[in-house]
Amino acid sequence: MIAALVGNLPLLAGAPGGVRRLRELVLDLAANGRLGNADAEWRATQLRELVASSGAGWSPSCDARPRCGDEWGVLKVSAVSWGQFLPDENKALPANLAPRPELEVQPGDFLVSRANTADLVARSVVVEDTPPRLMLSDKIVRLRLSEACAPRFVQIANSAPEARRYYARVAGGTSSSMKNVSREQILALPVLLPPLAEQHRIVAKVDELMALCDRLEARQQDAEAAHARLVQALLDSLTQARDADEFQACWQRVAGHFGTLFVSEDSLKALRQAAIDCATSGQFQPSTGSTEWRDGCFGDLVVESGSGWSPSCEPRQRNDAEWGVLKVSAVSWGSFRPDENKALPASLTARPEFEIRPGDFLISRANTADLVARSVFVETTPPKLMLSDKIVRLRFSDACEPRFAQLANSSTAARRYYAEVAGGTSSSMKNVTRSQILALPIKYPGLAEQRRIVAKVTELLALCDQLKARIAAARAKHAQLAEALVAQAVAA
Repeated sequence: MIAALVGNLPLLAGAPGGVRRLRELVLDLAANGRLGNADAEWRATQLRELVASSGAGWSPSCDARPRCGDEWGVLKVSAVSWGQFLPDENKALPANLAPRPELEVQPGDFLVSRANTADLVARSVVVEDTPPRLMLSDKIVRLRLSEACAPRFVQIANSAPEARRYYARVAGGTSSSMKNVSREQILALPVLLPPLAEQHRIVAKVDELMALCDRLEARQQDAEAAHARLVQALLDSLTQARDADEFQACWQRVAGHFGTLFVSEDSLKALRQAAIDCATSGQFQPSTGSTEWRDGCFGDLVVESGSGWSPSCEPRQRNDAEWGVLKVSAVSWGSFRPDENKALPASLTARPEFEIRPGDFLISRANTADLVARSVFVETTPPKLMLSDKIVRLRFSDACEPRFAQLANSSTAARRYYAEVAGGTSSSMKNVTRSQILALPIKYPGLAEQRRIVAKVTELLALCDQLKARIAAARAKHAQLAEALVAQAVAA
């Protein structure tokens, strides 16, 4: 079984989430006796039978900084949450509080987090080495293990999928994300235990297989980084072409290798952006009969602009008979999402002048740094949906194709512009004014050329959608094959 598993490691690792799944499989096999000597006698027990003593620490009101020098510190749960001991994850004990040396962390301690997110609660570490003057918090349980067990084997058992399922069943907590387990629940963890010598053999085998996983992961990351650099270099050659002939030559190089270049969602995202950037910088012009492009700004093409209102709405989506107010998420993702709305309370009167209409061009005025000033062109919309005051509506003159304006507003140059002008006191939440939106610098040709460019980009983006569907299908097939191999390994 192990030979078959090792022989299929590259295939398993290449599946979506493959290396993570491989590590889980190794732990699962190890904790259930599939990696050791088939003749070894295992017995079912609980973690409490392997523990000589247990206890938790304390959580005084600490300074918001790590301790330094000879100061005492109190560990944060993040010190034990990631499978290795991270002593720098601590807070300094204030000078006016006396330390409690009996809670100092020592080499050989087995530490388990008692409170954390659902995925991290009850994660554990074996402390092999530690700086002095670090104390347990009351959110960390310390176990001192008996000589009948190898601490690293207990770490494997506590990290295995069956242990994670156990903690998911017993963990409490009022929040859906923050969970807690008691010391008693930790001690009640079911454990399958082989003889001590067999525990050491299993730990060695796990180390060997995890090292293989590390190498596979590093190899994958190197290959993905090299592939991303190649894709970006070829796409840059398109966006930076000096004339139509050079662009066509670069395009032939890219188009001739679509099947090998664009094999991931990231590469397709880069292709989409390159298509938009080429379209809005004039690179899609034919080599003959090229048209004149003008330098201007959004405001040159806009005949009307305004925003809506943001009353205090119901915390739910409106039903078909009600009026609703759009959330910024309705215009943040490149296509209009009318279901992203909140119901107008029955006590408030709708304002029909703010109702969304087909042909509206909508831009978010406030959002995260990446999503602020994202836009959509509304082709169809259900009735009774109103603008919020965080969304600006533009209506363009007859000299502008709105879908070309959408491309211009989605270009890399536009994103750089908005990053420079956006305000906001928060590093994550940004805002732009209507004046800043209208001042967006753009290049634009005549209406007929705008429409030709929109048709060309639409064709390219449809190709991206087809490639994305193929990638998803291939990944799903790969994942099914990998799961079948995993199931075979577990059942063997």
